[in-house]
Amino acid sequence: MEMKGMMGGLYKISEWIMRLSVTNILWVVCSLPFMFLVFTHFMAVATGTVSEEQAGDFMKQGFILAGIVAPFTLFPATSAMFGVARKWVMGEVDAPLLKTFFRNYKESYLQSMIAGIIYVVLFAVMIVDFQVYGGELKDLQFVSYLFIALLILLGVSLFNFFSMVVHYHMKTFQLIKNALFITIGRPFRSISTAVMCGVVIYISLSSPKLMFLIPFFTGSVVAAIAFWNFYGIYMKLQMQAEKAAAAEADEARKEADEIGLPLDDAQEQHSRK
Repeated sequence: MEMKGMMGGLYKISEWIMRLSVTNILWVVCSLPFMFLVFTHFMAVATGTVSEEQAGDFMKQGFILAGIVAPFTLFPATSAMFGVARKWVMGEVDAPLLKTFFRNYKESYLQSMIAGIIYVVLFAVMIVDFQVYGGELKDLQFVSYLFIALLILLGVSLFNFFSMVVHYHMKTFQLIKNALFITIGRPFRSISTAVMCGVVIYISLSSPKLMFLIPFFTGSVVAAIAFWNFYGIYMKLQMQAEKAAAAEADEARKEADEIGLPLDDAQEQHSRK
Protein backbone atom coordinates (compact mmCIF):
# COMPACT_ATOMS: atom_id res chain seq x y z
CA MET A 1 0.00 0.00 0.00
CA GLU A 2 1.43 3.34 -1.07
CA MET A 3 1.67 5.98 1.62
CA LYS A 4 0.19 9.39 0.92
CA GLY A 5 0.46 12.85 2.37
CA MET A 6 3.45 13.99 4.36
CA MET A 7 4.52 10.47 5.31
CA GLY A 8 4.45 9.44 1.67
CA GLY A 9 6.59 12.44 0.74
CA LEU A 10 9.11 11.68 3.49
CA TYR A 11 9.25 8.06 2.37
CA LYS A 12 10.00 9.08 -1.22
CA ILE A 13 12.69 11.51 -0.04
CA SER A 14 14.31 8.78 2.06
CA GLU A 15 14.21 6.43 -0.93
CA TRP A 16 16.02 8.96 -3.12
CA ILE A 17 18.59 9.63 -0.41
CA MET A 18 19.24 5.90 -0.27
CA ARG A 19 19.48 5.57 -4.08
CA LEU A 20 21.84 8.49 -4.47
CA SER A 21 24.07 7.55 -1.52
CA VAL A 22 24.36 3.84 -2.39
CA THR A 23 25.21 4.63 -6.02
CA ASN A 24 27.73 7.27 -4.97
CA ILE A 25 29.40 4.92 -2.47
CA LEU A 26 29.70 2.23 -5.16
CA TRP A 27 31.31 4.83 -7.44
CA VAL A 28 33.81 5.83 -4.73
CA VAL A 29 34.69 2.24 -3.87
CA CYS A 30 35.25 1.21 -7.51
CA SER A 31 37.46 4.26 -8.13
CA LEU A 32 39.24 4.01 -4.77
CA PRO A 33 42.88 4.19 -6.04
CA PHE A 34 42.11 7.49 -7.79
CA MET A 35 40.20 8.86 -4.79
CA PHE A 36 42.99 7.80 -2.41
CA LEU A 37 45.70 9.59 -4.40
CA VAL A 38 43.72 12.82 -4.72
CA PHE A 39 42.58 12.81 -1.08
CA THR A 40 45.97 12.02 0.48
CA HIS A 41 47.77 14.66 -1.57
CA PHE A 42 45.09 17.25 -0.90
CA MET A 43 45.07 16.55 2.85
CA ALA A 44 48.88 16.63 3.02
CA VAL A 45 48.86 20.14 1.57
CA ALA A 46 45.82 21.30 3.59
CA THR A 47 47.27 20.12 6.92
CA GLY A 48 50.73 21.53 6.24
CA THR A 49 52.46 18.15 6.13
CA VAL A 50 54.48 19.40 3.17
CA SER A 51 56.07 22.84 3.10
CA GLU A 52 54.63 25.70 1.04
CA GLU A 53 57.62 25.55 -1.29
CA GLN A 54 56.99 21.88 -2.03
CA ALA A 55 53.18 22.07 -2.11
CA GLY A 56 52.91 22.93 -5.84
CA ASP A 57 55.19 20.12 -7.00
CA PHE A 58 53.61 17.71 -4.53
CA MET A 59 50.08 18.40 -5.84
CA LYS A 60 51.32 18.17 -9.43
CA GLN A 61 52.81 14.77 -8.65
CA GLY A 62 49.51 13.69 -7.12
CA PHE A 63 47.49 14.76 -10.17
CA ILE A 64 49.90 12.95 -12.49
CA LEU A 65 49.56 9.72 -10.52
CA ALA A 66 45.78 10.16 -10.32
CA GLY A 67 45.65 10.74 -14.08
CA ILE A 68 47.54 7.50 -14.68
CA VAL A 69 45.12 5.36 -12.65
CA ALA A 70 41.94 7.26 -13.65
CA PRO A 71 41.27 5.42 -16.95
CA PHE A 72 41.40 2.05 -15.15
CA THR A 73 39.32 3.00 -12.11
CA LEU A 74 37.50 6.35 -12.20
CA PHE A 75 36.24 6.19 -15.79
CA PRO A 76 34.66 2.69 -15.67
CA ALA A 77 33.13 3.47 -12.26
CA THR A 78 31.68 6.73 -13.58
CA SER A 79 30.20 4.97 -16.61
CA ALA A 80 28.55 2.47 -14.26
CA MET A 81 27.14 5.34 -12.18
CA PHE A 82 25.74 6.96 -15.33
CA GLY A 83 24.13 3.62 -16.18
CA VAL A 84 22.18 3.80 -12.92
CA ALA A 85 21.32 7.48 -13.52
CA ARG A 86 20.01 6.51 -16.97
CA LYS A 87 17.49 4.18 -15.36
CA TRP A 88 16.28 6.95 -13.05
CA VAL A 89 15.89 9.54 -15.80
CA MET A 90 14.04 7.07 -18.03
CA GLY A 91 11.57 6.32 -15.25
CA GLU A 92 12.96 3.01 -13.94
CA VAL A 93 13.55 4.36 -10.45
CA ASP A 94 13.15 0.95 -8.81
CA ALA A 95 15.89 -0.71 -10.88
CA PRO A 96 18.22 -2.82 -8.66
CA LEU A 97 21.19 -0.61 -7.83
CA LEU A 98 23.93 -3.23 -7.39
CA LYS A 99 22.93 -5.28 -10.43
CA THR A 100 22.56 -2.23 -12.67
CA PHE A 101 25.82 -0.67 -11.50
CA PHE A 102 28.04 -3.72 -11.91
CA ARG A 103 26.43 -4.80 -15.19
CA ASN A 104 27.24 -1.40 -16.67
CA TYR A 105 30.70 -1.50 -15.08
CA LYS A 106 31.45 -4.78 -16.82
CA GLU A 107 29.88 -3.90 -20.18
CA SER A 108 31.45 -0.46 -20.54
CA TYR A 109 34.82 -1.11 -18.88
CA LEU A 110 36.94 -1.43 -22.04
CA GLN A 111 35.38 1.53 -23.85
CA SER A 112 35.58 3.69 -20.71
CA MET A 113 39.23 2.76 -20.20
CA ILE A 114 40.21 3.61 -23.79
CA ALA A 115 38.23 6.85 -23.72
CA GLY A 116 39.73 7.61 -20.31
CA ILE A 117 43.26 7.45 -21.70
CA ILE A 118 42.29 9.79 -24.56
CA TYR A 119 40.51 12.27 -22.29
CA VAL A 120 43.33 12.30 -19.73
CA VAL A 121 45.83 13.10 -22.49
CA LEU A 122 43.58 15.88 -23.84
CA PHE A 123 43.08 17.37 -20.38
CA ALA A 124 46.83 17.19 -19.67
CA VAL A 125 47.69 18.96 -22.95
CA MET A 126 45.17 21.73 -22.31
CA ILE A 127 46.26 22.22 -18.70
CA VAL A 128 49.91 22.48 -19.76
CA ASP A 129 48.99 24.97 -22.50
CA PHE A 130 46.94 26.98 -20.00
CA GLN A 131 49.88 27.14 -17.62
CA VAL A 132 52.27 28.16 -20.41
CA TYR A 133 50.07 30.94 -21.77
CA GLY A 134 48.88 32.03 -18.34
CA GLY A 135 52.27 32.11 -16.67
CA GLU A 136 55.27 32.12 -18.97
CA LEU A 137 53.96 33.98 -22.05
CA LYS A 138 52.73 37.21 -20.48
CA ASP A 139 52.07 38.87 -23.85
CA LEU A 140 49.67 36.07 -24.82
CA GLN A 141 48.04 35.67 -21.42
CA PHE A 142 44.59 36.33 -22.90
CA VAL A 143 44.89 33.03 -24.77
CA SER A 144 44.74 31.22 -21.42
CA TYR A 145 41.07 32.18 -21.13
CA LEU A 146 40.42 30.29 -24.35
CA PHE A 147 41.91 27.17 -22.78
CA ILE A 148 39.64 27.60 -19.75
CA ALA A 149 36.64 27.57 -22.11
CA LEU A 150 38.04 24.53 -23.95
CA LEU A 151 38.57 22.70 -20.65
CA ILE A 152 34.94 23.34 -19.69
CA LEU A 153 33.74 22.12 -23.10
CA LEU A 154 35.93 19.03 -22.79
CA GLY A 155 34.48 18.35 -19.35
CA VAL A 156 30.90 18.62 -20.65
CA SER A 157 31.78 16.36 -23.60
CA LEU A 158 33.08 13.86 -21.07
CA PHE A 159 29.69 13.89 -19.33
CA ASN A 160 28.04 13.36 -22.73
CA PHE A 161 30.42 10.48 -23.43
CA PHE A 162 29.43 8.76 -20.18
CA SER A 163 25.76 9.29 -21.07
CA MET A 164 26.26 7.88 -24.56
CA VAL A 165 28.36 4.86 -23.59
CA VAL A 166 25.48 3.55 -21.42
CA HIS A 167 22.77 4.51 -23.94
CA TYR A 168 24.18 3.51 -27.34
CA HIS A 169 26.07 0.60 -28.86
CA MET A 170 28.81 2.37 -30.80
CA LYS A 171 32.56 2.12 -31.26
CA THR A 172 34.65 4.06 -28.76
CA PHE A 173 36.00 6.69 -31.16
CA GLN A 174 32.53 7.23 -32.58
CA LEU A 175 31.21 7.83 -29.06
CA ILE A 176 33.96 10.37 -28.35
CA LYS A 177 33.39 12.13 -31.69
CA ASN A 178 29.61 12.30 -31.19
CA ALA A 179 30.03 13.50 -27.60
CA LEU A 180 32.17 16.38 -28.86
CA PHE A 181 29.72 17.18 -31.67
CA ILE A 182 26.74 17.23 -29.29
CA THR A 183 28.62 19.45 -26.85
CA ILE A 184 29.48 21.98 -29.56
CA GLY A 185 26.20 21.65 -31.46
CA ARG A 186 23.96 22.11 -28.42
CA PRO A 187 25.58 25.11 -26.65
CA PHE A 188 22.61 25.93 -24.39
CA ARG A 189 22.41 22.36 -23.09
CA SER A 190 26.19 22.33 -22.67
CA ILE A 191 26.13 25.57 -20.68
CA SER A 192 23.24 24.23 -18.60
CA THR A 193 25.15 21.04 -17.81
CA ALA A 194 28.33 22.96 -16.96
CA VAL A 195 26.50 25.42 -14.68
CA MET A 196 24.34 22.91 -12.80
CA CYS A 197 27.10 20.33 -12.34
CA GLY A 198 29.56 23.10 -11.48
CA VAL A 199 27.24 24.39 -8.74
CA VAL A 200 26.95 20.91 -7.21
CA ILE A 201 30.74 20.42 -7.25
CA TYR A 202 31.37 23.94 -5.93
CA ILE A 203 28.96 23.44 -3.01
CA SER A 204 30.62 20.11 -2.18
CA LEU A 205 34.07 21.71 -2.10
CA SER A 206 33.13 25.13 -0.69
CA SER A 207 33.43 24.18 2.98
CA PRO A 208 34.97 21.36 5.03
CA LYS A 209 31.54 20.90 6.62
CA LEU A 210 30.01 20.10 3.23
CA MET A 211 32.73 17.77 1.97
CA PHE A 212 30.77 14.80 3.34
CA LEU A 213 28.64 15.24 0.20
CA ILE A 214 31.48 13.97 -2.00
CA PRO A 215 31.48 10.32 -0.84
CA PHE A 216 27.69 10.16 -0.49
CA PHE A 217 25.94 12.40 -3.02
CA THR A 218 28.06 14.57 -5.31
CA GLY A 219 28.88 12.03 -8.03
CA SER A 220 25.40 10.53 -8.31
CA VAL A 221 23.71 13.96 -8.35
CA VAL A 222 26.08 15.17 -11.09
CA ALA A 223 25.45 11.98 -13.10
CA ALA A 224 21.67 12.40 -12.82
CA ILE A 225 21.85 16.05 -13.93
CA ALA A 226 24.23 15.33 -16.82
CA PHE A 227 22.23 12.38 -18.15
CA TRP A 228 18.96 14.31 -17.78
CA ASN A 229 20.38 17.07 -19.97
CA PHE A 230 21.73 14.55 -22.48
CA TYR A 231 18.40 12.71 -22.58
CA GLY A 232 16.69 15.99 -23.40
CA ILE A 233 18.94 16.29 -26.46
CA TYR A 234 18.30 12.64 -27.37
CA MET A 235 14.51 13.01 -27.18
CA LYS A 236 14.60 16.17 -29.30
CA LEU A 237 16.70 14.41 -31.95
CA GLN A 238 14.28 11.47 -31.88
CA MET A 239 11.33 13.77 -32.45
CA GLN A 240 13.13 15.48 -35.34
CA ALA A 241 13.94 12.10 -36.90
CA GLU A 242 10.33 10.94 -36.57
CA LYS A 243 9.04 14.15 -38.15
CA ALA A 244 11.52 13.80 -41.01
CA ALA A 245 10.47 10.17 -41.54
CA ALA A 246 6.79 11.12 -41.49
CA ALA A 247 7.42 13.93 -44.00
CA GLU A 248 9.33 11.53 -46.24
CA ALA A 249 6.48 9.01 -46.07
CA ASP A 250 3.91 11.69 -46.95
CA GLU A 251 6.02 12.80 -49.90
CA ALA A 252 6.34 9.22 -51.14
CA ARG A 253 2.57 8.73 -50.79
CA LYS A 254 1.86 11.90 -52.78
CA GLU A 255 4.23 10.86 -55.56
CA ALA A 256 2.59 7.42 -55.70
CA ASP A 257 -0.88 8.98 -55.87
CA GLU A 258 0.21 11.30 -58.70
CA ILE A 259 1.27 8.39 -60.88
CA GLY A 260 -1.70 6.26 -59.84
CA LEU A 261 0.36 3.70 -57.91
CA PRO A 262 -0.92 3.56 -54.32
CA LEU A 263 1.47 2.13 -51.77
CA ASP A 264 0.60 -1.09 -49.99
CA ASP A 265 1.25 -1.48 -46.25
CA ALA A 266 4.70 -3.05 -46.68
CA GLN A 267 5.88 -0.35 -49.06
CA GLU A 268 4.49 2.38 -46.82
CA GLN A 269 6.25 0.95 -43.77
CA HIS A 270 9.48 0.75 -45.76
CA SER A 271 9.13 4.37 -46.83
CA ARG A 272 8.88 5.37 -43.17
CA LYS A 273 12.20 3.80 -42.20
